[in-house]
Amino acid sequence: MTEELLKIKNLKTSFRIKDDYYAAVDDVTLTVNKNEVLAIVGESGSGKSAFAFSLMGLHNRAKIEGEIIFKGENIANASPAKLSKLRGKEMGMIFQDSLSALNPLMVVGSQIDETIFLHNPKISVKERRARVIDLLNKVGIPRPEKVYNQYPHELSGGMRQRVVIAIAIANQPELLIADEPTTALDVTIQSQILDLLGQLKDDMRAGIILITHDLGVVAEMADRVAVMYAGQIVEVADVYSLIENPQHPYTRSLLNSVPSQAEKGSKLHVIQGVVPALQNLPREGCRFKTRIPWIDESAHEENPTLHEIKPGHFVRCTCYKHFDFPDKSKEV
Repeated sequence: MTEELLKIKNLKTSFRIKDDYYAAVDDVTLTVNKNEVLAIVGESGSGKSAFAFSLMGLHNRAKIEGEIIFKGENIANASPAKLSKLRGKEMGMIFQDSLSALNPLMVVGSQIDETIFLHNPKISVKERRARVIDLLNKVGIPRPEKVYNQYPHELSGGMRQRVVIAIAIANQPELLIADEPTTALDVTIQSQILDLLGQLKDDMRAGIILITHDLGVVAEMADRVAVMYAGQIVEVADVYSLIENPQHPYTRSLLNSVPSQAEKGSKLHVIQGVVPALQNLPREGCRFKTRIPWIDESAHEENPTLHEIKPGHFVRCTCYKHFDFPDKSKEV
């Protein structure tokens, strides 16, 4: 039986550009359960990181609308004091750039210790140090006693990312948001980080939101997947259904852009165009239609909504019923 941890209802995050506000996250509704990995996928500029920062309350000047219900309480516009109590304790985040996420003037052990102290000030210095060493061990860092006293620039990218993960899980949060946690890491280290996240999910029974553009990572890690395009969720399904039977043209295009041995020697599919800039996003009709111009205008809804085509499988807009690749031999 699934146990709901987070419910996001009609979330809209808008940023001011000159005199107007433009939504980077537009009417997103999702749930995250305990002991589940929900992957958010899409190209750069789709709104994935804006969505993650909204959940953590890390936007300074954005206008947040809708509901973010965490453990039964709406925290969408909670006070800074309330969010400070949640962040680092009940909600943790793994940032994609470990070098900028860490303080270059503090040794890594002190940075992890600080996270523990902020939420557990009564724990003694000796106990906190022991817990930090244990965390460094847990995230697979060799010689943790030595690493404790090293600065971030003295560590490799993979080691720094493990330190960021140690900070995120220091107080055993119930919700963990991982924003591109394997970006810029080599393949071997990527695999180790993903194995670590899977182990942490099982150990802590945490709900994990995994934000990525890497569909290989999604196939390996996710339980459910939400595909994001231009600030909207265009498809949601369990990972098996989404990979084996993708429906939305954007999802199918993404999957068809992944190289495979079966297609050796054939041309790689390229999605036409790019994600529009925030102020140029179409706010009416299907936002993906300009990138599939061979599909007739009548195939799109005027106001696209999510349709449940199978239990738990949702697709935005009716254009999925009419979509084919120009070269059908390339179809997933």
